[in-house]
Amino acid sequence: MRTIGHRKEPPIAYSASAALLAEGARFNDEIHRLPTGNRTFIPKGVYRFKSFDEANRHDRDCIVAGIAHAALGRY
Repeated sequence: MRTIGHRKEPPIAYSASAALLAEGARFNDEIHRLPTGNRTFIPKGVYRFKSFDEANRHDRDCIVAGIAHAALGRY
């Protein structure tokens, strides 16, 4: 196994500070920028497929429908 990069775990703080509050706020903002079901055009949920072809077809159909919906909203 190969290790790529190193991550240093931040120490646990027992007292609040402005720097930690600002870091938490930045983390929260970044989490909210992650794609949701509306941005990726694939509705949230658990999907079970019998084959990879069926799963790929579902993904493609959802993306095509989302792009068409976005295009109609522009005109």
